[in-house]
Amino acid sequence: MENIRYTTKETIESLCRKLKLPKPHEYSQDWEDEVMDSQRIEEFIECYQKQTMNEDEKFTLMVIIINSCDDALSNESLDMESWRKVRALLLNDRDIHKETIDYWSAEEIEDVEDCFAITPLIREIKKEVL
Repeated sequence: MENIRYTTKETIESLCRKLKLPKPHEYSQDWEDEVMDSQRIEEFIECYQKQTMNEDEKFTLMVIIINSCDDALSNESLDMESWRKVRALLLNDRDIHKETIDYWSAEEIEDVEDCFAITPLIREIKKEVL
């Protein structure tokens, strides 16, 4: 059975400190969705690249980054140079992000019009990972 990676309380606390992100509220379920910010994509990428982080922190930060990119792409404001950096991080750390790539590729849905805005870009990455 595969190990499934989850965001931990320790990881959230660490990323809140490193990125000055709001802490989850009492009934928060999808903190990574709550703190995504399409205006901070470059800052998130820089943190991922330059901060000392364990795999759990990289996993969670990448979920935030992809959420942010998806939002930017939905609003037609995704800087493709930023996306190239994200793509390189996903490919470089593919073992950490396999589940994330699987989730955002939404393979069970054939028509990409019914998927996340970022799904076509993630599917390209998934082809390279296989």
